[in-house]
Amino acid sequence: MAEYTLNKAAERRIRELIDARQYVLDSQWGEVQPSTEAQNAYLENHSFDDYAGWHLGLTVGATDGTKARYAFVAGDFRRVHRSGLIACVYRASEWRHKEVELAAHELLQQLDRVSG
Repeated sequence: MAEYTLNKAAERRIRELIDARQYVLDSQWGEVQPSTEAQNAYLENHSFDDYAGWHLGLTVGATDGTKARYAFVAGDFRRVHRSGLIACVYRASEWRHKEVELAAHELLQQLDRVSG
């Protein structure tokens, strides 16, 4: 099983997006999560630093500047999705990636506070 560390830069970026109200409260994550094609299209016009800002996890041992390096995406490259954060909490807790799980949970709580 892969090992992940928390991407603190993404945690900060997602927190900023939530504070700026750049989020979607109701979505079906399976339908809106970025597909491989959407990821590739995003990377055609953005840096890997921008790409990384959407992913709460960093794959230990994977090379920077590759898609394999980043995990636990929380948005659609435009807005944070509540369902994406829930998926991050669930997946991270399922595989015992505690640092990512707790960060995603706190971001979800922040989103719920901000959205009222």
